Amino acid sequence: MSLSRLAHSVASLVIALMPNVAQSTGMTSFGRPKRSDEIRERLLKGFQRGDYAPGDPLPSERELMHLYGVGRPAIREALQSLQRIHHGRRARVAAPSVARMVDQVGESMKLFLANSPASLEQLKEARLVFEMEMARIAARKHSASDIVRLRRLLQAQDEAQNNLERFVACDGDFHREIAAISGNPIFAALSEALFKWLAATYRGAVSVPGLEKLTLNEHAQIIDAIAAGTPEAAAKTMADHLNRANELYRIANYRAAS
Repeated sequence: MSLSRLAHSVASLVIALMPNVAQSTGMTSFGRPKRSDEIRERLLKGFQRGDYAPGDPLPSERELMHLYGVGRPAIREALQSLQRIHHGRRARVAAPSVARMVDQVGESMKLFLANSPASLEQLKEARLVFEMEMARIAARKHSASDIVRLRRLLQAQDEAQNNLERFVACDGDFHREIAAISGNPIFAALSEALFKWLAATYRGAVSVPGLEKLTLNEHAQIIDAIAAGTPEAAAKTMADHLNRANELYRIANYRAAS
């Protein structure tokens, strides 16, 4: 799969999900936008015009109240909803980043996935395609130091077998590091987001307790394929790993429902 098709696949999934998420927010009971959302949109337009640069302080709450003709609660709600500002004694504009963008939709995505089994399956499918391509790229572009980092992460995960939370965190770090080998921070951020969304919604989608040794062995095989510089072997090993995890999750879910 080409990078353009990969990007389109992942982007299409997120875009398709977000309208459903948005339906549950931002409207009054009469179908009108909330005042805080109107203020938020006006502030965002100011960012886009360049009225506020990264690091600039925003006007005080009192100044914003006077500027927009609304009360303090609407101003505070609008500021809290913005992910492009740092909150403190005086709100400041934060520098835009892919990680910040992903975090902005994270909580809404987790809520949506928890109530939409079909979208969960779509997300797992998108992750499979994405991770396979990341493995291919890593096999082509890796350096010796990349392989060293992957083996260190594998060692850290091995040492965390008796700590499920730590084991799962190491699992996410491992997949993110593979994506980071691409040199593209968007891929690294997407890898982290896809893993976190699945882990937060259904832990079994990323880890099955009692199968830690199998996970470690599969991760070792992925590293070996990447280190060997064999893109298709790396992609297949990654696919086998994720398909095995997805199938075990499906079986466990079926048994729980029986």
